[in-house]
Amino acid sequence: MKLVRIKAGDDIAYGVADIEGVLVYIGSPFVAWEPTETVVPWDAAHLLAPVLPSKVVAVGRNYEDHAAEQQVETPEEPIIFLKPATSVVGPDANVVLPAMSQNVHHEAELAVVISRVARHVKAEDASSYILGYTAANDVSARDLQKRDGQWARAKGFDTFCPLGPAIETELDPLEKLAVICRVNGEVRQAGFTSDMVFGVAELMEFVTAVMTLLPGDVILTGTPGGVSKVEPGDLMEVEVDGIGVLQNRVVAAR
Repeated sequence: MKLVRIKAGDDIAYGVADIEGVLVYIGSPFVAWEPTETVVPWDAAHLLAPVLPSKVVAVGRNYEDHAAEQQVETPEEPIIFLKPATSVVGPDANVVLPAMSQNVHHEAELAVVISRVARHVKAEDASSYILGYTAANDVSARDLQKRDGQWARAKGFDTFCPLGPAIETELDPLEKLAVICRVNGEVRQAGFTSDMVFGVAELMEFVTAVMTLLPGDVILTGTPGGVSKVEPGDLMEVEVDGIGVLQNRVVAAR
């Protein structure tokens, strides 16, 4: 089942995607919700970020080829950092290049959406705390990342965390799911979730030993090799098997 969040006219609602459009629900999938009889056709539904997290917990260097291209060692335990909720945007939203950076990269990722309060979750119980999965682009100002020696500024700009287009509830991250990024139609990244150094269940156990995750929070699971610079006007497309394509245009700051 693909869960989406849409704007139709002046209304914002969650719903379930199908061929005809979006079946609108009352409430949200994180509390209580129930279907209505309203179906919004696709030409009248504007897709928003499928979730508004209180925080985004991202994982660095979780693919060996990405660690290699950054000329760093593969970590012995997950490296985690935070992206602010204000960095989240949805499908077709512009990603704004900050004037203070000259080297912004795309990073295609599988994202985990948390369903309920999660603290000290064991790996074997991880799936019961997961609503589903979506695609993410962990946009990164690489020059600022290197200059600062930590990642808050480089990863935290407004619009630097596109999510979408939908939350797929039936996805199995243990399968060999392709994670792809195209820029202007050219494939820049092509990896598989099976290549992650730390799997989803391990990440859930590690992160929740550090902090409490709330319903709607998101874990970004890392990016495969092939990250590269984007320029104003570029169209970034992140595709994850079973989820769909998340596309965002790059624009210069005004």
